[in-house]
Amino acid sequence: MNFLTPSAKKIDRVFLISSLLIVFAGVLIFSSASLGLLVKDGPNLGHVVFSQLFLGLALGLVGLFACSKINYRVWRKWSFYIFIGALILNLIVFLPRLGLTHGGATRWIEIGGLTFQPSEFLKLAFALYLAAWLSGMREKVKTAKWGLFPLLLILSVIALIIFAQRDTDTFFVMTAAGLIMYLVAGGKLKHLAVIALTGLAVIFVLVISRPYLMTRITTFINPDDNPSGSGYQIQQSLIAIGSGGLSGRGFGQSAQKFILPEPVGDSIFSVAAEEFGFLGSTLLIALFVFFAIRGFKVGARAPDQFGGLIVVGIISMIMVQSFMNMAAMMGIIPLSGMPLIFISHGGTALFVALCEVGIILNVSRYGRLD
Repeated sequence: MNFLTPSAKKIDRVFLISSLLIVFAGVLIFSSASLGLLVKDGPNLGHVVFSQLFLGLALGLVGLFACSKINYRVWRKWSFYIFIGALILNLIVFLPRLGLTHGGATRWIEIGGLTFQPSEFLKLAFALYLAAWLSGMREKVKTAKWGLFPLLLILSVIALIIFAQRDTDTFFVMTAAGLIMYLVAGGKLKHLAVIALTGLAVIFVLVISRPYLMTRITTFINPDDNPSGSGYQIQQSLIAIGSGGLSGRGFGQSAQKFILPEPVGDSIFSVAAEEFGFLGSTLLIALFVFFAIRGFKVGARAPDQFGGLIVVGIISMIMVQSFMNMAAMMGIIPLSGMPLIFISHGGTALFVALCEVGIILNVSRYGRLD
């Protein structure tokens, strides 16, 4: 097995261009939204910009190039060890002096003044390991013994760690992607229903046992019930989106970014909608949809099931998380707190997402291109 992909084979340039267009849009939106931090107590603007543009964008583009050159079949050989390593990395957040707690959640590791979120690496590791496992089971995936129960076990292990970090949304994204991969690999719909019902039961228990989750539900039903908390964020988000009108106020002209909580985080879509309006928001959503369609096309043309499942898993996680963010800011679903991939602040998320794009590009080298 060659570690590097032969350079004679071409990547899917259409998918690459669609990815870079979203990244470019993200840089523009982030640049404007970051000015909202100037009037807020919180992260220093210089630190946020450095984290996003250097640790996320610059190193992410290097990671994209490197992963596009690495033979994707290598990931299958090492997927189990990568997954175990990612689990251990996520346990390190609970160690004193290394783990960082913010807003009641312990999700970050801080080393030398730099922080990163290990759950982002776990999402990629999960997709790689699940793709390797599902492709190895083949027809056995349809059975409860080799399909349903092992998947439930894997998700349970992840749940124990992620729930302890108070990061319910990340687990939801991973579970959704895992179920899509399971279905694509040949899993039975009745087994899928069992997992879905189990998940709903877990969510119910979490909602009644964790006040902040209950607050999200009640705020979604009636935003006026929590005017100083998440209800305030939803109200200000809707004001921003409504203020954008058809064509927006113009680049850099958002007024709500100085009021919105987390203008460079989970509220960044609202800033974009205010500055670029309905037309700009629709274009951004269309870019994500085209990115997904082209990505799934790469997966459909992969030379083996492992390659196809990797692409399905990665694209599914990116799209589920991104649309959860946008839907929450529009008041369609309860507030999630999930960043908008490629756009929201989060150097770790951007770095990992660009590496994932590189892996998909490598899979495309072996498939049929237009």
